Amino acid sequence: MAKNSLYVYILNFFFSLKTSFLKWRPDYEVAADEYAKAATCFRNAKSFEQCKECLLKSAECHKQNRSLLYVNRNLEQAMLVCRDQGDLRRVVELAERACSLYQQHGSPDAASSALDKGAKIIETAHPEQALRLYQHAADVAMTEDNIRQAAEYFSKTARILVKLQMYDQAADAIRREIGLQQQSDNLAAIGRLAVALVLVQLARGDTVAAEKAFKEWGNCCDAPEVQTLEALLQAFDEEDPEDARAALNSPFIKHMDVEYSRLARDLPLPQPTTPAPAKTPAVRPNAAPSYVSPNAPQPSQSGQVRDQS
Repeated sequence: MAKNSLYVYILNFFFSLKTSFLKWRPDYEVAADEYAKAATCFRNAKSFEQCKECLLKSAECHKQNRSLLYVNRNLEQAMLVCRDQGDLRRVVELAERACSLYQQHGSPDAASSALDKGAKIIETAHPEQALRLYQHAADVAMTEDNIRQAAEYFSKTARILVKLQMYDQAADAIRREIGLQQQSDNLAAIGRLAVALVLVQLARGDTVAAEKAFKEWGNCCDAPEVQTLEALLQAFDEEDPEDARAALNSPFIKHMDVEYSRLARDLPLPQPTTPAPAKTPAVRPNAAPSYVSPNAPQPSQSGQVRDQS
């Protein structure tokens, strides 16, 4: 039954695109619908490559018909098919293409959302490519002054950078997110970001920058966060690994985003630079007597020599 329906859809979009003496322009709308129906049949049959081709052809027909909204819907469905197919690298191309068409259509929110969807699909397998999509989404949101969305994408960007151990860029992304949260007076979010920034600066090995971040944004933190950060920075300043470990094991750090909690877990602890004083070796029991040279004067003989003199 599905096979017969597929043949009908193929014939329909074939004749829809055909022109004649009385039909000068192909019927792109009908062809796009038939391609979409054929794509559904192919997807149900697990023929993902044919399904993807039909979705892209349907998108092209909608583009010829100037229906950009339907073009993007087909492209987003094609991204999901690429996910099911395992062709994750093609997702980046489709997400960028959908974003461009949404911007042409005057829908910047949908444009950044398309990039976000694509990044989520490939984030686990290809974090570097997902990072590029999130950065592009943040730029699109910033262009339209969408502060909330831009802050969300900068947050995702910073977490991937921490995961990739690119701490310099992660610190910059966190600062940009703090600036956006300032514009919306979200003090709670700024406090959490201050903790994340301190951890990233410590991971960079820059305790001075970590202290500066705490002094600048610590007033937005809750009381437990302030106490923990003060203890952590003091431990690094005094090069006390035990106190630093105790501060990093605080409950609120463990319940941060996964990337930051892992960063705190793997953070190198401070080590004292001045060596500890050497301990006096203890006397070993049943040790052999010390060696005495036969040429050394005996105590009794030396005493007799003094008396005779």
